[in-house]
Amino acid sequence: MSMTKQAIRQILTEQGRLSVDVATLSDDADLYQAGMTSHASVNIMLALEGEFDLEFPDRMLKRSVFESISAISDAIEELKAA
Repeated sequence: MSMTKQAIRQILTEQGRLSVDVATLSDDADLYQAGMTSHASVNIMLALEGEFDLEFPDRMLKRSVFESISAISDAIEELKAA
């Protein structure tokens, strides 16, 4: 597992308020179906920005960017490459 995905899972554990254990989720599992609320997604976004020293642009502030560990990881990789 990549360092990025490990960090995302840690943040989800701390901030996601999921109804299931993050460790049991696949990278492509729908985090909203796992109990994440829109409020929790904001907390997750802020924690990710702090962890990875980046800022999500307005174009990325949508549900699809935060719907899975893979989607979050892809967004972070895109921002780190820019």
